[in-house]
Amino acid sequence: MTGQNLVPQGSVAARVCRFLQDRSARAYLVGGYVRDRLLGRESHDVDFAVEGDALGLARSVADWMHGAFVPLDDERGTGRAVTRDEHGQRLFVDFAVLQGGDITVDLSRRDFTIDAIALDISDLSRFIDPYDGRGDLEAGLVRAVSEAAFRDDPLRTLRAVRLAAELSLRIEPRTEEWIRRDAGLIAAVSAERVRDELSKIVAQPGAADNLCYLDELGLLEVVLPETESIKEAGRFERSLEVVRALEDLYTIILQPPTSNLQLPTSNLHSDRLLSHLSQFTSGDRQRLVLLKLVTFLCGGERKRRNSAARRVGLALRRLRFSRGEVDLGRAIAAHWGRLGRLRAAEALTRRDVYRFFRDTGEAGLDLVFLFLADQLAAQGVSPDLGQIGAAGLWEEDSKFATALLRDYYERHTEVISPPKLIGGGDLMETFGLEEGPRLGELLEAVREAQAAGEIRTRREALDYVRGLL
Repeated sequence: MTGQNLVPQGSVAARVCRFLQDRSARAYLVGGYVRDRLLGRESHDVDFAVEGDALGLARSVADWMHGAFVPLDDERGTGRAVTRDEHGQRLFVDFAVLQGGDITVDLSRRDFTIDAIALDISDLSRFIDPYDGRGDLEAGLVRAVSEAAFRDDPLRTLRAVRLAAELSLRIEPRTEEWIRRDAGLIAAVSAERVRDELSKIVAQPGAADNLCYLDELGLLEVVLPETESIKEAGRFERSLEVVRALEDLYTIILQPPTSNLQLPTSNLHSDRLLSHLSQFTSGDRQRLVLLKLVTFLCGGERKRRNSAARRVGLALRRLRFSRGEVDLGRAIAAHWGRLGRLRAAEALTRRDVYRFFRDTGEAGLDLVFLFLADQLAAQGVSPDLGQIGAAGLWEEDSKFATALLRDYYERHTEVISPPKLIGGGDLMETFGLEEGPRLGELLEAVREAQAAGEIRTRREALDYVRGLL
């Protein structure tokens, strides 16, 4: 394969190369774009190392392609042009100043051999590959360019694990040794950069194995020091089991319904629940990603829920997750185990359902999904088509979750959020009450009774309050 095969005619990469050639710019295609194309993967990022004014070139390309210009780092002279590819997919074209003024010097300062492959835009037929990155790709290896790679940027220790998971590669032994040696250095990296790389690792399939690998490399205790308390409580393996069950269950409900697998979401609820878990948080991460991370941090702790909620809150705040993500994580941790207690009760009442979703909001849906995964993990069942059907408790767990989802999706205005029948003014006027907490307590009692189907009209609501007084 030649470099020209990686730059199809008509592609954004080919068009930008032509634009740069016409301006006699000295530039190289580098990094992830070359790596991904060699792997036969689509790439939505095109990276150029250029001699001279990288910011100016990025602005010129953005204007030429009627896209947006984004200065990434004024000090280092890196800029981005945001445009669309031939399929309408948003694509980023990044420009960075050629390090050392020479492509061989530039490549020597990169992180891994598979990212240290370049193409000269003036001769796309020839690869510049001084560290045999193509050989490592063929061998399925992530190899550091040099022993100093992780000392130059400790975040690369996490990036190595992420690339291995994302590209189905393995980190070669000597690079693993260097990661273990330099693992502690990541404590000096900004929380935002660590958060983003950790989130990408957890987002990959096999998140539990990835977290376990981080632990083996000595990275997990630095990135998530809360892990130590989970280990001390003997819950480390249990937390990983539930994360595995979450991922397996998510994969299963993506499949078409089958006769031997009756999931609680096998009818109209499957699409809705999948859509919910695929939503992006206020921090621009999928809810499923946050749910996996929070599940791990909870450590399977159901009884000491305040302890789990504090642990989750501290970890997410330290890593600079958004306020909305912190609140969501704390809500999941605080109510972990609540559905297990409801499941153990003789019957699930409408009042139970109302109170649960009143206290948890949309996080209640995440908790329903977590409950199912937790039950499977507790039974030691791998959620595949055969074993789920054989799980002794699965049928009852399924019915229980179905009832919750049915009330949320099909009877929301009846059970979850009934329309207001009376307000504080009605109580003050009718019963001569004064403003204060008591008004709120009475109104909430009315809503509970309304959700339970005990009252339906304004008159019934007032009579209900009269009975309470």
